[in-house]
Amino acid sequence: MIKDILKTEENKMIKTIEHLKEELKSVRSGKASISLLDNIKVDYYGNMVPLSQVAALHTPDPKTITVKPWDKNLIPVIEKEIMKSSLGLNPNNDGTIIRIPIPAPSEEQRREYVKIAKKMGEEAKIAIRNIRRDGISKIKEDEKNKLISEDDSKRAQNEIQKLTDKYVKMVDDIIDKKEKEIMEV
Repeated sequence: MIKDILKTEENKMIKTIEHLKEELKSVRSGKASISLLDNIKVDYYGNMVPLSQVAALHTPDPKTITVKPWDKNLIPVIEKEIMKSSLGLNPNNDGTIIRIPIPAPSEEQRREYVKIAKKMGEEAKIAIRNIRRDGISKIKEDEKNKLISEDDSKRAQNEIQKLTDKYVKMVDDIIDKKEKEIMEV
């Protein structure tokens, strides 16, 4: 019973970490990365589909992303969606390929991206702490209902706290790594 609670809570914490990593892909670092375009969806025959499902995405050099749609009629649609995004990118097309130059962000922009990344990290930590709170309340409920002993309850609460500490540190490490990546010139 306690093992089930611990396993469930740890799985939720793992999902929180995975979600954070996905979110951080959308934060620019100055290097061209096709993951910048992960959140862009285009209208393809009435359905909004991810850009990667209608085009080949490449980074031929550290400052450029190329998008080669499988259907050339999508070029204006893709360009419009990229410009509408909050990425601040200006795509150029030659009729077959869309080239997206990735400008080096200014110092001020870099600091703003770091703030965004740190905010995402804080949100992940809050989610992890909420998971801890839920797990501890389940354990206390089991103790109150005499399903587990007081000693087992204390041990389980300590285990949840250890898991929380482990995953909060993981969030800190991920954010530190992203900050270094963003501030790298």
